[in-house]
Amino acid sequence: MSKQRSKQMDELSKEEAAALRREAPNPVWFKPLMFGFMLLGLIWIVVYYITSTTATPLPIPALGQGNIFVGFGLVLVGFMMTPWWK
Repeated sequence: MSKQRSKQMDELSKEEAAALRREAPNPVWFKPLMFGFMLLGLIWIVVYYITSTTATPLPIPALGQGNIFVGFGLVLVGFMMTPWWK
């Protein structure tokens, strides 16, 4: 086989491998992790709002209003995973 023919075969196999990867289903852990981030962020925000009127607002008292950013950050991570969900 010539070098050019061999190179074409390698490119085809690379293209086929890329197509198979695109069509492959997600790992088992992907969906629970995605929804876990979303739910954890929601719970984080709700806990902060419920306890914000107490002397020590939970989950992390030192963050204060920053707890909202942490919660939305966790939710954002979950939503950023959704384009790859199959």
